[in-house]
Amino acid sequence: MTRRKKILIAAIATIAVVAVLSAAAAVRKASNGKPGAAPAAPAAPAAAVQDLVEFLPSDLVEATTQDLRVSLPLSGGLRALNQASVKAKVAGEVQQVLVREGEAVRAGQVIVRIDATEYQAKVTQARGQMLAARGQYENSKQTFERNRELVAKGFISKTAFDNFQSNLDVAHANLDAAQGGLEVAQKALADTIVKSPLDGLVAARAVQPGEKVSPDTRLIDVVDLRVLELEAPIPMADVARVAIGQAVQLDVEGSGRFEGKLVRINPAVSQGTRSIMVYVRVDNPEARLRAGMFAQGALVLGHHAGVVAVPVTAVRNDGERTFVYSVENDVLAERQVKLGIRDDASGLVEITSGLATGAKVVRNNLGTLRAGSRVKLVKA
Repeated sequence: MTRRKKILIAAIATIAVVAVLSAAAAVRKASNGKPGAAPAAPAAPAAAVQDLVEFLPSDLVEATTQDLRVSLPLSGGLRALNQASVKAKVAGEVQQVLVREGEAVRAGQVIVRIDATEYQAKVTQARGQMLAARGQYENSKQTFERNRELVAKGFISKTAFDNFQSNLDVAHANLDAAQGGLEVAQKALADTIVKSPLDGLVAARAVQPGEKVSPDTRLIDVVDLRVLELEAPIPMADVARVAIGQAVQLDVEGSGRFEGKLVRINPAVSQGTRSIMVYVRVDNPEARLRAGMFAQGALVLGHHAGVVAVPVTAVRNDGERTFVYSVENDVLAERQVKLGIRDDASGLVEITSGLATGAKVVRNNLGTLRAGSRVKLVKA
């Protein structure tokens, strides 16, 4: 090592020693120069700043006085209480189909005509047979009446008279058969004119003019929308709470809310789902609803009027403790509450104690909040 490097190292060491001695002197000065005194304690930190929580106006909701209902969820498809699939009663060629889908029809209105040529001919034939049978019957009757007087005077034998009686009976039977045949032919002729069995709307048109149909061929579907019915399953555990006449609130997509009434309960259990089918009747005088629409709602089992209620989403649970976060004087607070009934249809729950009407609470679960935090409302 050169002499110059040795001198440089010695200078650096000297500077370090001087710095250490200067620091020790400063410590002694802070201790008033008293031997053994402890160094001065560091300054206390500034007071902690209070937490600030920002909420949107939509994050808060007021506890309000509400009428809540205990309800049982229901859902299912709507169907018309009165509907008919009109079918052909006779075979033949369709001549006219007088209605189309969506048209209103009245009970007794002609909707389809089937070619009646063959059936008209059968009526004519049957009428001729009936007239011939009637003529034979009248002749036999007259002969019987004349011979009855003769047998009484002894001009003819009793055996001959019995033959006239037998001929009259046969003629009467032939007349009855002919009249029956005529009625059958007339019924078939009348069935070529198909009429609507009820008031309603045409839901389907299954045939067109010129098509050949046979008996029981589906022609027209007619639906009466004035009264609809909802068929919905309920769990067996809830059957004891259900009774005929209970009100039902239904929400139908695209049509709004409707009121219904439970009218029937199926006595048998569905084997697949182990549930009971109930039937809810819904009046639809303005035909706002359509058959086949899906509806969901609630069967009302009871209600509480004028109770304090908040959204179910505002209630928190921590073990056995149930509480809500409320905003009081722009400060967040925890309020322990007791719950009553829960209205699943409206999403509200009753607060029986711990909260007053008008209190502002945090609507949804926004994560862990700290009671005592300052609250600031911000615009969306």
